[in-house]
Amino acid sequence: MNPIKCMLVAVLALASLGTTACGRPFKVETAPGFVELENQADTSDYRYRATTPEGVTFGVRVIEDEERGDLKFWQQALTLQLRDVTGYALLDVTDVKAGDGTPGKLLRFGHDEDAKPYLYQVAFYQAQKRLFLVEIGGTKDQMDKQRPQVEWMLKNVKVKCDALVSPVFASRTCNRW
Repeated sequence: MNPIKCMLVAVLALASLGTTACGRPFKVETAPGFVELENQADTSDYRYRATTPEGVTFGVRVIEDEERGDLKFWQQALTLQLRDVTGYALLDVTDVKAGDGTPGKLLRFGHDEDAKPYLYQVAFYQAQKRLFLVEIGGTKDQMDKQRPQVEWMLKNVKVKCDALVSPVFASRTCNRW
């Protein structure tokens, strides 16, 4: 093969890698009983969202270029926002790890609406110069019913790039999965 053809093949191969590397900068798997909602990035702040027929939702939001605070800062900021602004009661704070070992925090909140108790959880992680927010919510009864699936999905969220991904592509996306 002549040098021009070799270069053309190499450029086309790199270009195809660039198109397959596009997507979410995290990995999440949808548990049985949940259905992934399509086109969430087009219509909301969520990069991923899934729901059950009864209304338990699991979503992931990504805040780009967010290195300004540590986990303690974000814990306080989220708690103040949810407690003082939206009226949720903080029930519990625990340390968690993403499926790739990234440390994070899980905040559990409660809120009554029309005399019905609701639960809202937010796990957050910092990786890739981003803040990842994993949000789960629904009625208390349904959240209790879906607990195994929710916990499985939460444990399988990965917010760091696979080491096999090129650093050029890994800087904006990890979606090799």
